[in-house]
Amino acid sequence: MTFVKRSLLPTLLAVLGVAWQLTSCAAETTANLPPPSLDNPKQAGPLQTAVLSGGCFWGVQGVFEHVKGVQKVVSGYAGGDRSTARYQDVGTGNTGHAESVQITFDPAKVSYGELLQVFFSVAHDPTQANGQGPDIGSQYRSMISYGDDSQKNIASAYIAQLGKTGVFSRPIVTKVAHLKGFYPAEGYHQDFLALNPSNPYIVYNDLPKIANLKRLFPDYYSDRPVLLAQANR
Repeated sequence: MTFVKRSLLPTLLAVLGVAWQLTSCAAETTANLPPPSLDNPKQAGPLQTAVLSGGCFWGVQGVFEHVKGVQKVVSGYAGGDRSTARYQDVGTGNTGHAESVQITFDPAKVSYGELLQVFFSVAHDPTQANGQGPDIGSQYRSMISYGDDSQKNIASAYIAQLGKTGVFSRPIVTKVAHLKGFYPAEGYHQDFLALNPSNPYIVYNDLPKIANLKRLFPDYYSDRPVLLAQANR
């Protein structure tokens, strides 16, 4: 149902004549947030992974493909069972899954905490419960799926830190949960933003996130995205 909704968006906008009014959907809370007080030091070591959920995975994947130090970003599902890790099932909101991304990164170039800084600042609105912008349902919830105690501690401490700043007008609702498993989404979802930059949904909801990443975090930003198709070669 969700896919049908997105595919019909251009026609609906043309009929209603309100295309540019939907730019407000892209104006999810954007803030130049401080880095986490608790973080891992940048140092050479094996590649690490982070799993984050913040609404439609098209935009979240697109944002992190532009972050320096990131080696690969995969759109997928987390929070439910392997047997229901399919787009049509996840779209019902009854599987326990959230649309998510798995980020593989070089810990010498970008820290886990810096990824969270981008996640909370520009990738999504952590104050929206069970939805982001035009997308509604538990499959679009804000969630950090930690792989170890270090990630859990950094994520929990950062949420508490941001809560004390008062930068958001509403409480942060991001869940911190143990990673049960990550399951890659169907191929047509991968690199969707990069491959479909003129798609109306992408234009209204996701390209502003890329622009905000470049504007707010120029030291983190890479002009050339790391596409999954390239990373898998």
